[in-house]
Amino acid sequence: MTKGKMLYEGKAKQVFETENPEEVIVRFKDDATAFNAQKKGQFDRKGELNNAISTLIFNYLSANGIPTHFIKKLDEREQLVKRVEIIPLEMVVRNYAAGSMAQRLGVEEGIKAPVTIFDLCYKKDELGDPLINDHHAVFLGAATYDELKEMYTMTARINDLLTGLFDKMNIILVDFKIELGKTSDGKIVLADEISPDTCRLWDKDTMKKLDKDRFRRDLGEVTEAYEEIYSRLQTALNA
Repeated sequence: MTKGKMLYEGKAKQVFETENPEEVIVRFKDDATAFNAQKKGQFDRKGELNNAISTLIFNYLSANGIPTHFIKKLDEREQLVKRVEIIPLEMVVRNYAAGSMAQRLGVEEGIKAPVTIFDLCYKKDELGDPLINDHHAVFLGAATYDELKEMYTMTARINDLLTGLFDKMNIILVDFKIELGKTSDGKIVLADEISPDTCRLWDKDTMKKLDKDRFRRDLGEVTEAYEEIYSRLQTALNA
């Protein structure tokens, strides 16, 4: 496998071409950002841990019928994935009130939602990734109604699978965001990553935050929290 020129660099990852036009290499960085990149930093082993955690979760989801872009882990920081066109929508799932939703609605963090809440955000950094509805998404040409229906169905299934997995780890899956992409033949698949960068994860017994909120809110022990998630994930999947 030959790593070619860099195609894209984002806040947390780099993407490189390969000799196969249908495959790319993703490299996880130690960089951390929050609040639409207004807060920036780095922490030790973040890239390695997110690569390892995403690898385990993508393999778990694939084994349970979720189509993904993931092919294989290459080394501590890199993985081989299918080349996809990212749909410019973030699918956000909220099982508990936290973060921006709690602030926006003026409710206390930690309240369990009586229903699963799905938010849709338009991926546009210069606009701050605004919250939109399905009709906006169709107007913007980001997706059709049929595609949105498929995306919501897949996202709900991912939530069910991840909630069960994290429950085995004694972790509350508070909320998470995912990105979906289209392969060259138009198939919609899960892309990007699933890690403590993209999920809010609270210990059931102590309610300790084990995710990127430790960076966002200057709580410290960021690497230790990610290491804890990786360790519990390995245990749960090997049980």
